[in-house]
Amino acid sequence: MSASYDTSMNRTGELKINKKDFDQETLDDSLRVDRLCQDILRCFYDALLEGGLSPEEATRMANGADYYIRDFVVDNRARNIFDERPGLVRQFAANWYIVSTIEPDVAQLGQYLDGILAFYRYLHDHKLVSARFLRQVEQECGDLAFYERRIEEFWAIKGDGYVAWEKACSLKED
Repeated sequence: MSASYDTSMNRTGELKINKKDFDQETLDDSLRVDRLCQDILRCFYDALLEGGLSPEEATRMANGADYYIRDFVVDNRARNIFDERPGLVRQFAANWYIVSTIEPDVAQLGQYLDGILAFYRYLHDHKLVSARFLRQVEQECGDLAFYERRIEEFWAIKGDGYVAWEKACSLKED
C-alpha cells in the first residue's frame, strides 16, 4: 500500500495528511511509516526555522521529536503517531529512555521533552491532535522532577528491584 502523503500545505496552511497512512502492521508498513515520519519531521524543522529559531535550536528540537517519534512510538511501540494515547510520553521518559540509554541524563531528557512538546504543538496547530491530548502531553513533558527521580531510582536498583521499578511505569500494554 503506498501512502498518499503530501507535505505541502493547503490554502489554510494545514498539512495535507491522511492519518491512516501512519498505521503499521507489516515490516513494509513500518519502513513506509518511518519515511513518512521523516517527511513530517522535516516540515516541523522548517516551521521551527520559519518561526525564528536558529538552525542549532531547531535541530535540537527536531532531534528530540525524531528520537521519540521514530525510535519509540513507531519502532518500539509500533503505534500511529496520531494515536492520542495518554501516558505514552511518560512511558518514554520514565522507562524506555532510561533503559535504552547508556547514561540517562535528566538534562538530555529535558531537551528531548522540549522537542516532543514542540512537535505536538505543531501537530495541534495543524489540527492533527486534539487540545485535550496536547494538554496531556504538556503535563507529561513538564514532569522533569519525576523523571529525575526515576533515573536515580534506576541507578539504585539492587537485586531483583528492577521488576518493581519497571512496574511503577511499565512499558507493558494494558
